[in-house]
Amino acid sequence: MEFKALILTYMPNGSLAKWLHSNIHGLDLTRRLKIAIDVAAALEYLHHGYTFPVVHCDIKPSNVLLNEDMTAHLADFGISMLFDGGEVFIQTQTVATIGYAAPEFGMEGKVSTKGDVFSFGVMLLEMFTGKRPTDDMFGEERSLKEWVREALEQNATTQIVAPALLPMEDKHFSAKVQCLSSIFELAMKCLAVSADERINMIEALSALHKIYEAFAAGTERCRPRYDFPVTTRNHGV
Repeated sequence: MEFKALILTYMPNGSLAKWLHSNIHGLDLTRRLKIAIDVAAALEYLHHGYTFPVVHCDIKPSNVLLNEDMTAHLADFGISMLFDGGEVFIQTQTVATIGYAAPEFGMEGKVSTKGDVFSFGVMLLEMFTGKRPTDDMFGEERSLKEWVREALEQNATTQIVAPALLPMEDKHFSAKVQCLSSIFELAMKCLAVSADERINMIEALSALHKIYEAFAAGTERCRPRYDFPVTTRNHGV
């Protein structure tokens, strides 16, 4: 009776971080987009699918685990917060991971669902540029967000994409560039400095579904949309 334990499903493919930043492993554009949808579905459920919202507080690739068929599951709720009815934010001294935490979290200790949205936006950029927010090329002068924003303004998406995602000889090059541009634009909506200006995870998940469908149509690989019933049932948590 004194022994307590959490029994978790084994995730044989490890963390998303391993797949993003390893010379041994690799993920193509379609797989990364499906993983992004899995994580967005999990966050949409946590924020909007329960009586009281749950804020994860530490969204990052190392906290996204992949099962045997590469379905993504959100893990590590060690600093998560359960909101009571009517609460908009919680004041806390909990420290989140540098590079992923929303501005209001780091400066004021304010935790809200919009903080998770910000962290998800950072993770989207990392997934499709291959750059960590703590990479040596970023600092006080320019962040990962600013680097991507500048590229979008200059119509230079191809210069910031992870090289493996956009080989020049690819017959679907144009469709992939459009898909990646849409993902980066969505990430910018998640990364608004003001929490009130950020989209929520319902909107983010809907946008990712549309991006996936457009990409599938553009590459003439219109298979069944995606295994939505499984995602909806398991919520990727």
